[in-house]
Amino acid sequence: MKSRYSLDDLFYFCAVAKSTSFKKAADELGIPLSTLSRRINKLESEIKVRLLNRDSHRVTLTNTGSSFYNRYKDIFDDLTNIDDDLHKEKSHPAGKIKITAPINASYQYLKDVFYSFLHEYADIRIDLRISNQLLDIESEGIDVVFRVGCPVVQNWISRPLKDIHFILCSSPGMDTSGLCTPKDLVNFPAVLCDPMTTWQLEHAETGEQFSYQPTSHIRFETNDIEMLSRSVKQGLGIGYLPDYHALPIIESGEIKRVLPEWFSKPRTLYMLYRDRDNLPLRVRLLIDYVLTHFHGTDKQKPEH
Repeated sequence: MKSRYSLDDLFYFCAVAKSTSFKKAADELGIPLSTLSRRINKLESEIKVRLLNRDSHRVTLTNTGSSFYNRYKDIFDDLTNIDDDLHKEKSHPAGKIKITAPINASYQYLKDVFYSFLHEYADIRIDLRISNQLLDIESEGIDVVFRVGCPVVQNWISRPLKDIHFILCSSPGMDTSGLCTPKDLVNFPAVLCDPMTTWQLEHAETGEQFSYQPTSHIRFETNDIEMLSRSVKQGLGIGYLPDYHALPIIESGEIKRVLPEWFSKPRTLYMLYRDRDNLPLRVRLLIDYVLTHFHGTDKQKPEH
């Protein structure tokens, strides 16, 4: 059966009962004393029971009023606590941020950002899910997503952070004299790293493009760049390595670059988040922190 009284009026009654003063309750609620008195009278009239005894010095509960107050006070206290917690979400940097990111980008670009962010905000904690698989970010309750490549997720904002290029490498001891064009790759063993199992190549001068997906002579597959580079060093096959990882190893002489005039189209690391405005403060701080790290003070990179 539908209640004959307003929950707002019941809330006002609990405030008066708690403070034992109409004036004090009106001040705490931020409403005029006359309005509060009228709302309590309306509540008593609707339930046809007196809840409060009033005199010039104090307010006391009737037996029915005491029963009402004991039954409803915890509910309204809980609602007040929830409201306070929601306010803190917007005003105090604390709580958990759930993040998902690809394996290699996490180790190369993101881990130090997360560590320094946590040092700066001691009441925030990060729950990081590292995976090259596309998680169900909605059902997992993810706050911030990092992805490489096509980041389109309906109703999510994506911000580009960094372009990544891939290059072809082999061990110094592998005879690659017969490797003159990307078409010759079919004659050489390959090592693969998920998800980069298709090698998208572009010629530095002509702009010619070539796509190669090894289907034979595959010697080793992994989802970890470090393991991939080790397999290249071991001479197991030609690998498609990100330049940030490969160039220092090439300089050290442990691997060599093959088809140096060919490299991948840029694959962009993106950050995605759900809402532009209605974010907990902790999430907004992380977003700004990441953008500042990758773009300096320029946080106005295009949104997608």
